[in-house]
Amino acid sequence: MESRNYIFPGLIAVVMMVIAALLTSLTVAREWEVGTMEQLIATPVTRGELILGKLIPYFCIGMLDLLLAVLVGEFVFHIPLRGELWLIFASCSVFLVGALSLGILISIVTRSQFLSSQIALVATMLPAFLLSGFVFPIANMPYPIQLFTHVITARYFVTLLRGIYLKGLGLRLLFGEALFLLAFAALVLALAHHKLRKKIE
Repeated sequence: MESRNYIFPGLIAVVMMVIAALLTSLTVAREWEVGTMEQLIATPVTRGELILGKLIPYFCIGMLDLLLAVLVGEFVFHIPLRGELWLIFASCSVFLVGALSLGILISIVTRSQFLSSQIALVATMLPAFLLSGFVFPIANMPYPIQLFTHVITARYFVTLLRGIYLKGLGLRLLFGEALFLLAFAALVLALAHHKLRKKIE
């Protein structure tokens, strides 16, 4: 019944969502604003390779952040970890791919660092903070808002982390949440690949 045990897993999800989408929302837009995108267009690098090159460094940073968060939770705040550690990292890797791809998609569509950063904040921070169940229980929200929370990826990641951290649940009981995160990551990554054009417009 200690509040820190309940808050900590949700806090990981919110931080990962905001940082991941915000960092990658500046990547492609920066290339257009600085003028280096023209040089990339002239190279034989494919769209998939370009997106992968933008995604991998931030993915590594996100996983390092997760490792630090787990260590701080274990040795500083003494948060009980009742589930499997590999399951936390596996679910986080899927969630990170979706969040990073969303940031890249925003960056591709806007081509403006300022605009993409603002959209990323609105599209990730507010829903992740208010509609994921991190601060307010979803069951206490008005019914129309409860329906809307089903499209918020942070909702499923918060449920996953709390289930693994506090209850020691496995994929057998969290399969639905994991499947949604996987589908979201695949969809957004495919959209980012489709929207990226290696030509001057």
